Amino acid sequence: MSGDEERLRADVLILGCGISGAAAALAAAKAGLNIIIISKSPDLEESNTRYAQGGIVSLGPDDDPNLLREDIFKAGDGINNPEAVDVLVAESKPMVEDILIGELGIDFSRNGEDDLDFAQEGGHSRRRILHFRDTTGRTIEEAFIAALRRIPNVHFLAGHTAVDLLTVPHHSKDPRAYYREPACLGAYVLNNQTRRVRTIFAGRTVLATGGCGTVFLNTSNPKTAVGSGYAMALRSGARIAHMEYVQFHPTVLYHRDCDGFLISESVRGEGARLKSLDGRTFMDKLGGLRDLAPRDEVSRAIYEEMILTNATHVLLDLASYAKVDVKSRFPNIYETCLRYGIDISREPIPVVPAAHYCCGGVLVDTWGKTSLRGLYAVGEVSCTGLHGANRLASTSLLEGLVWGTRTGRRLSDVRSPAPGFAESDIHEWYYPKHPEEVDPALINQDWLTIRSTMWNYAGLVRTAKRLERAKADLEYLEHRIDKFYREAILDPDIIRLRHGLQVALMIIRAANANPVSAGAHYRLD
Repeated sequence: MSGDEERLRADVLILGCGISGAAAALAAAKAGLNIIIISKSPDLEESNTRYAQGGIVSLGPDDDPNLLREDIFKAGDGINNPEAVDVLVAESKPMVEDILIGELGIDFSRNGEDDLDFAQEGGHSRRRILHFRDTTGRTIEEAFIAALRRIPNVHFLAGHTAVDLLTVPHHSKDPRAYYREPACLGAYVLNNQTRRVRTIFAGRTVLATGGCGTVFLNTSNPKTAVGSGYAMALRSGARIAHMEYVQFHPTVLYHRDCDGFLISESVRGEGARLKSLDGRTFMDKLGGLRDLAPRDEVSRAIYEEMILTNATHVLLDLASYAKVDVKSRFPNIYETCLRYGIDISREPIPVVPAAHYCCGGVLVDTWGKTSLRGLYAVGEVSCTGLHGANRLASTSLLEGLVWGTRTGRRLSDVRSPAPGFAESDIHEWYYPKHPEEVDPALINQDWLTIRSTMWNYAGLVRTAKRLERAKADLEYLEHRIDKFYREAILDPDIIRLRHGLQVALMIIRAANANPVSAGAHYRLD
């Protein structure tokens, strides 16, 4: 990392440090590249990866690559990218074994002393999910961050918020820049403490910013998952695809004092059944996999049950059906629920569906390259086409590992995206002459409007009338928020609000343009 306080330089700039960003950094660092990693939180380990409980797909002892391939296509409603599926299936076992187990030393849960414990989750025809109890994501994230901290050419900027991608010709003072191919040269990044914007120049920029679940009222994602990467990529001109395919996780804890705590799919993999409030199992109507059907089917079945019975939630009964010792298999879920007065070893868990994962995103190839020169995307912010219309359980951590690693390896072979440009030609960040104070009441009310609109009109079940209403309401709000953003003191909250609204509109417009129900996109009309 080089440069002054306001302008920094690196070979690679990575926005986000979940599993995909960390994997990209680790692979690129081995090639000797100078890397800056941006984290919006002061805690480097805070990311969607941290909250992934269930596990990571590998291949089980009685498994076959073709079976995994078939399960991915079936869950994705057949519109998956075959090339991306083949890459994931081929790379899954080697990367898990070489990087996670071999290099990072992650000791996944075992049956006895030697045999790895493979769990089963919805949509899988075999037990093939490696896990560390029910804190797999946190365990992987901690191992990656610890490894990266030991590498001298990797530099972290914690507590920084990405504002915009730095692109030419858009941010160039030179009118002749319009004659060149558009390219990404880095990003404008806000120091959350000083409220000053740093300009970071990089030969390659990697979006690893995670998903956008927080634009919905109910979500399993942390509050910072507002889709910043999608919004910045859209403004930069990069291609984006399939934003209508937002997956809802069927089981998030329903409790007035708890915000979006995920009840892992592996709970159902260990025997738990979904029940109505009067104790009736209702998933038999799906046949076949029943409670372990793909997530979109289970979520809609729960939604339908809630509508038919006028219920606010349903019950997930592990206590009556558990095939394992509940406290040792799910210690995090057990302890968290117990804090809210629910003993999952003795009573059912109240649950509701919640926005969980965006299957679309910034379109990339099998090496993470976007349509904009110099820009790469990995993890949930990207659209590899792997998931099609609906993600198969526990493939998200694997996709982040595979594409992060592949992208990091490829970066050393990439030349500078815009040779001949001068840093002096790039605009300094504009600060308003008379900035307004940020009013938290306005931000909170705007977020409530966005999240309620998305949940009610663009959630599990969609119609043309609902989507048109959502579009009209949020486009009206868009003008006010844009004015607010341009006139207020720059603050992480207002940046996230602007990004979140833009992502909400992206989802609505994509859903409105696609009249065909598939996977997570369900049109009632």
